[in-house]
Amino acid sequence: MSRICELTAKGRLVGNNVSHANNKTKRLFLPNLQNVTLMSDVLGRSVRLRVSMNGLRSVEHVGGLDNWLIKTKAEKLSDRAVKLKREIKKKLAATAETPAA
Repeated sequence: MSRICELTAKGRLVGNNVSHANNKTKRLFLPNLQNVTLMSDVLGRSVRLRVSMNGLRSVEHVGGLDNWLIKTKAEKLSDRAVKLKREIKKKLAATAETPAA
């Protein structure tokens, strides 16, 4: 399983540990990824994603998973998230076409 956020594409960074003697050794900075269950209001079901905590805060700030997926470009999202985005857009288009009774 790769260490990349499915919603923000935040991944690992490479840097150095620097000692007091200024010796440099390579190290990795990993994102804080968690398995999270998010609720999709449009689809009416919950979705399990691997999301960074920074990404989760961003999703909550925007107003939920559906709003985040609609506003985010497909290049930044994982394959599963792009599939969800398509489902949400299809469902929204179907509800917009049906006239209100």
